[in-house]
Formats: sequence, C-alpha cells, structure tokens
Amino acid sequence: MAKKTSAPTASATELTVPPPEKSAAARDLAGLREFWQTTAPYDPLRPLDSRETRYELGKALREQTPRESHAAWTPVADRADPVATVLASNVGREESLVPLRMARMAESPLAFLRGACAVMAGDLAQTPVSGPQVVIDGDAHINNFGLYGTPQRDVVIDINDFDEATIGPWEWDLKRLVASVNVAGRENGLDAEERRAAVMRCVGGYSLNAQRLMKLGILETWSLFAYAELERNEAVLKSVRIQIGNKFRAVVKKVLAKAQRTHNDTLLEKVARRQADGGWRFVEDPPILTSLDEDTRQKVIASLTEYAETLPPEYRIMLHRYSVADVCHRVVGVGSVGTRAYLVLLFGNGDDDPLFLQVKEAVAPAHAPYLPPLPVRVTHEGFRIIKTQRLLQSLGDPLLGYTTIDGRHYFVRQMKNLKASMPIEFLTGEPFEFWGWICGMLLARAHARTGDIAKIAGYIGKSDAFATALADFAEAYGDQTERDHAALVEAVRTGRVETLANSDL
Repeated sequence: MAKKTSAPTASATELTVPPPEKSAAARDLAGLREFWQTTAPYDPLRPLDSRETRYELGKALREQTPRESHAAWTPVADRADPVATVLASNVGREESLVPLRMARMAESPLAFLRGACAVMAGDLAQTPVSGPQVVIDGDAHINNFGLYGTPQRDVVIDINDFDEATIGPWEWDLKRLVASVNVAGRENGLDAEERRAAVMRCVGGYSLNAQRLMKLGILETWSLFAYAELERNEAVLKSVRIQIGNKFRAVVKKVLAKAQRTHNDTLLEKVARRQADGGWRFVEDPPILTSLDEDTRQKVIASLTEYAETLPPEYRIMLHRYSVADVCHRVVGVGSVGTRAYLVLLFGNGDDDPLFLQVKEAVAPAHAPYLPPLPVRVTHEGFRIIKTQRLLQSLGDPLLGYTTIDGRHYFVRQMKNLKASMPIEFLTGEPFEFWGWICGMLLARAHARTGDIAKIAGYIGKSDAFATALADFAEAYGDQTERDHAALVEAVRTGRVETLANSDL
C-alpha cells in the first residue's frame, strides 16, 4: 500500500517536495520504476529482456500481491472525512465559484465521484499494488473518454483530461474507471448483476488489449489510435473477435456527427458577438462565462507570449498569424470548477477564421502526496500536464503548451474543436457495456505507451480472476461513493457546505 508522504506545505503552484525521509511505500514505488521512467540518459547498448521474460516476471508478481487481493474495499479506521477532504481541495480556488463546484458535486454520486479525485486518491493509496508503474491519467473515470479531433482533422476516441496525470501504479487508473462504471450503472438503473457484467466487460477490454499490445512493436504501439468512424477499426476488431452491435454503432454515429459540427465557427456563434466598433466580444452568461477586469485581461493576453515559446517551432510560426480579440473567464467540468480558467478568442485570416484557446490553471495532482516525486526537469505543473497528455494520447492537440500568470501555473489547449462526449447517462445494456469495454481497451493502450505492458499482461493473466476481483471492488466502492455523496448532501443541508443555491452568485 502506498501511504501518504509527509511533505512540507507547498503552494498550489509548486510540485510536491519530497521529505528528507520518504515513507517505505514511497521508496518502494520509486524503486519499481522502469529505467525509461527516469531522467537517466538513453543507453543505446542497454540489453533488453524479451517479452516472454517480462510476461513471466508479471506472473511472478502475483505471489507478493495476489490478484484476488484487489477485490477488497474496506475503509481504514482513520479514513479522512470525505467532506473535509473535498473542502481542503477547494483551498486556492476562486472563492466565488466554490459554491458552484459544491452544487455540481452534490447533484449525484457520479458527480461526487468525478469531483472527488482527492478522496479516491487517498483511498487507492490504501489498496494493494502489483508493482509496475505507468504514466497514469489519475482521473480515468468513464466520462473522461470521448471523441476528439486530430491534427489531420480526423475524429478519434481517446482518453482526455490530464490535470491529475503523474507516474503511479497502473491499477489506480483501472480501479477509478471500474468504480465510475459501477456508479454510472447505478444511476442508469442497472441492477447489481448488470453492473457486475459491465465492470467485467471493462476489465476484459483492458486485459484483451494488454495481451495484444505486448506482442506489438514499440513504435507500432505508439502509432495506434481508434477512429470514431467505427468501420475504420474493423480489421482490429476482427483480429480480437469482437463484433459491435447496431445500437452502439448508432450511438457513436450520432456523437461523431456532433463532434464534426463542433468547431471554432460554431463556438463563435454561441459565445461571442460582433460589436458596433467591428470588434468581437464574449457575451456574458454568469456564472459560466464572465468578463474580466482589464488588469487580468492584459495578464492573460501577455501570458500567451510565454505559451508560444513552449510550442513546437512550426506551430509557433502559425500562432504568429493570429491576434487576440477578447478574453473571458469560463467555468468547465465538475472537479475543475473554481480553478482559474480563461477562454481566449483569436482571429487569423479574417472573421471566418476564429481560434479558441483555453488557458487553465494547473495545480499539483491529487495522487502526488502518496507517490515519490516525478522525474522531471521542468518543475511547472502546466508542463507536467501537457507532457503526460502527449504520452497518453495517441493523436493529441498540436497547440498544447504552458504559461505562468501571477506566479500560478497554467496549461493551454484548443477549446471545443471537433470534440464531443458520450451520453453516458442514456446508455444501458449492450451500448453501456461496450463503451466500458472501449474505455478499458483505450486505457490499456495509453498505459502501454509508458509502462511495461508485458508485465501487466502477465500479472492479469488470461483467466477472469482479476476481472472478478475488480468487479467486487467496484461494487464495494460504489457503496462507498453513495455514502460519501450522502455525507456531502447532509453537509449542505446543515449549512456546513455552501452551494450555489444559497450563495451570492
């Protein structure tokens, strides 16, 4: 188990500083990192183990951490109060928006799970780990997979949202994913047997892809991606003997059409208007979209100079041909509410060439207190986020970069371009199970890019033992999430927690 390290207090914009005497668990995790997960120089003559050897090493890990041990979830006696943990995660956020965050988290157990990454991080640190580490997304719940545009203007299905990404045990990502499948299934009316089937299917997708990927070349693995046009994936699906049902195909077809309609031009129509002086300005829609004071506006604009220097040279040249028209504050998500997030409108080749950039505050990941320090040369949280995104995603946003405003770290990305979310709340039966399967498949591919997928595949094996264990864990943690959500609702009722309904917003 990974225990919380007692690092000295640091500001929200600093990487966690390891204490002089790290816990035994942190030392163990640091020692388990693969040689390519460090800052050691490349050794072109280093001998490598065969995939068969690494698979057997993975199987041997079961002796120390049996697969069945992952089934249990019992909160430790001194488990932190989940409401207190959530309130602590509000520190440093914009105080006027904290009631909105609390209101969104109180809406349902799934909304609570999405916003309470810090709660689950503490819980996962108390669970068994097999050993191998990867770049984890850190917040790999079912709503953080969706459809995204590539630089080539294709639409792919992939994982998203890397605010919590770091290096850690691969199981932590998969356990957060299956917990979200279970909780989403509850909210969609699935009974315990149906939830179990959905989680087993999700873990089955991860396991199946791990077994497949361990046999592929490293470069080939890094070149894989999943088209949202499902017909273009038929060869891969046929190779693993998977057939997609017509209901799921219909759902994805609708979401793909939405993604293809979602681009800079359509966003411009929704959020901005041309003014009498010919300029463009955002239209306020509080508390979601609000204007900025002139000082903050100028600071955000000025920060784009630093951001441009973090782009690849070819995109830096391209950015020179865009000019800022306006800046606003725009609230997004559930867990991110209260962090500073700005939307920048730029124009290039005329009014029919808009570009939207999101400048979003980057803070230390929720798992950082329970892990050894990251092996990075640049101690900037925005740098961490964009680098881990490039490691985990198959075809990422070419305009990813980072910057600093008033000493706070930010990352920058495109906003809403060829993106769409799966309507999880409307999925049941085969479409729900298949989406979970796809999420598991994609998570395995993301992990294979930075971890030793042969060891992971060897640990999981070809039986249902690991999937059965995670199905038990997901059901137990689903119960825990409902209890934690109920505690937040009670805190709202008693006035301990303020929400949007009784705030001054």
